[in-house]
Amino acid sequence: MSEEAEAGMTARKPTAVPISAADATRERPRRGLPNPSSDERKSKAIERALSQEKGRYRLRDLKRAHTREAKHYVNCPLDYDTKMRLQKAAFDNDIKMMVIIKAAIDQFLRDNGY
Repeated sequence: MSEEAEAGMTARKPTAVPISAADATRERPRRGLPNPSSDERKSKAIERALSQEKGRYRLRDLKRAHTREAKHYVNCPLDYDTKMRLQKAAFDNDIKMMVIIKAAIDQFLRDNGY
């Protein structure tokens, strides 16, 4: 290597900042947080526990509501003529066959007091 290249490489080496003895031994000032009393800690712990319990109850209730709203399927064999009439009614009224079946079941149950 040439001397110029060597001088360029040595110039690029980082130099460490010298630390004085006073800086090394000096302690940082401590910023302490105020310690709450035992009564305050106890009341905060009780508050936190109550809010967590309320959250658990809300989650449980949401899960129960979701399972109540889940779809429950019923299989029903239909004869060919009934199926064709249902299909034609759904096509003519531009609704799904399932909507007609649900409405018919609901009407039947209401008429019979269920």
